[in-house]
Amino acid sequence: QVQLMQSGGGLVQAGDSLELSCAISGRILKTYVMGWFRQPPGKEREFVAAVYWNEGTTTYADSVKGRFTISRDDFKNTVSLQMRSLKPEDTAIYFCAREPYWGPNFAPDRAQAYTNWGQGTQVTVSS
Repeated sequence: QVQLMQSGGGLVQAGDSLELSCAISGRILKTYVMGWFRQPPGKEREFVAAVYWNEGTTTYADSVKGRFTISRDDFKNTVSLQMRSLKPEDTAIYFCAREPYWGPNFAPDRAQAYTNWGQGTQVTVSS
């Protein structure tokens, strides 16, 4: 069984930076993609960023491109989300997600594509 344990988050002001981390533990054979999603108050879960574990290739939602950076540490089995120039609209519960298996039609921006999920962490950005 695989567990994703998130850390980071909290209350910051607009323009501040914050980093989220997600540690992967358990019976890890391989990881295909790690992603970050968020769920703003009263809204559905939305894609933030993803990284293909072996290649290091990244992809971002347009709303965070240029401000957020996703990275992975293969040795520590962690994935991080560095968030800069935070805006009030970034306020949400953030979730990390893992998909262990390759698929020809894998869509990293679809929550349904991921198998494992972290517990979620609150990020609140005040104006």
